[in-house]
Order: sequence, then C-alpha cells, then structure tokens
Amino acid sequence: MSTDPVSKCFAPATERNRDPILSVLLAHLPPSGTVLEVSSGTGQHAAHFAAQLPHLWWQPTDVGITNLASIAAWRDEANAPNLLAPKALDVLDTTWWVEQAMLPEPVSAIVNINMVHIVPWSCCEALFLGSFRVLGSGCPLLLYGPFKQGGQHTAPSNSAFDAHLRSQDSRWGVRDVEAVIDTAVESGFEYQTDILMPANNLMLLFRRG
Repeated sequence: MSTDPVSKCFAPATERNRDPILSVLLAHLPPSGTVLEVSSGTGQHAAHFAAQLPHLWWQPTDVGITNLASIAAWRDEANAPNLLAPKALDVLDTTWWVEQAMLPEPVSAIVNINMVHIVPWSCCEALFLGSFRVLGSGCPLLLYGPFKQGGQHTAPSNSAFDAHLRSQDSRWGVRDVEAVIDTAVESGFEYQTDILMPANNLMLLFRRG
C-alpha cells in the first residue's frame, strides 16, 4: 500500500480526542473478536486504537476514496499486525460486505466516530439497521460525537458547528440525542448509557438485543 505522504490526511481534533475515546473503549469493548469501525475518516483513530488494543482485530472502513487511501497510509506507518486493510463501506447498502466476508474473528463490536452529524439522517438509521445485522446479541455499538439534548445545544461551540454544517448541506447537523436513541431502540438495540467526553461531545453505548 502507498506510503505517499500526500495520501495521509491529518485531523488535529482526532489527535486530541483519541486518548479519551480509547479510555472508553478499554472499558467497554469485549476481550476478543473484530472491531468494525464504520467511517474511519483519516485513519488516525484506527492506527492508534489498534496499537493499544492488540487483543482485538480492528477493521477500518470508509465510503470515500481519499479517506481509504489515508487509512492505508496510517496503517502502513502503524505496523500493527491486528490492524486490517481498510475496506469501502456505505451504510446505506442493504447488505454490508462484512456480513458475507471471512474475518480473522467475528465482529464483536462496532465503533462509529463523528459521522451522524455529517451525513443525511437516513445514514443514521442505516447505521443501526446494518449494525443489528452484523452484531451478535449483547455486542456493543459505541457512537461518538456532538449531540443536542432536549432539543438544545450543550455549548455555543456546538451551536456554531451545527450552523456551519447546515450551511454546507441542509441534510447535515448536530442530532438530538433522544432521536438517535429512539432510532437505535427501534432497530433492536438496548441503550446503556452516555458518557460525557471533552469538547462537549458524548459517547453513546448501545448493546444489540
């Protein structure tokens, strides 16, 4: 795979939030299996988490060609034997490739970071439907990002971020956490808890029923 620096993208926020997110993952991920990361972005998280979680296989995915190239570049640099090659995944697909693929171990958890606010709402719905098909009973789904609570933004910075997103695409925006939880429950997940994260973000923990 290419190690061309041009293909390797860098997001400063990812460097800042990776260790707080890792702390939650260490507490809630299962002891074995494959973690499916849906929408891996630049690949920085995948490289960092795989190196810190050597007992788990880590499968990064993304829908964008640029991001897939960046993930591959970060994977080359990380040299973590448990970090699998990135694969294209569109949550809107009625069947995800991972449902029919042979992985080193079955998918035992799904992680999704900073996606649901930069996609149409239909993608949030599809995330839970696809995750239900992939995961076994009791397996966790961890969802990270900014959310509104009770219809209100939790900080001025989130309100400004929401306005910025909507100016780019009217289908985007910071989601109501209650709507996300309701969608998850309707899709067959049990809502466990939310964990307050730095910079006015939340980690939502669900388990497949």
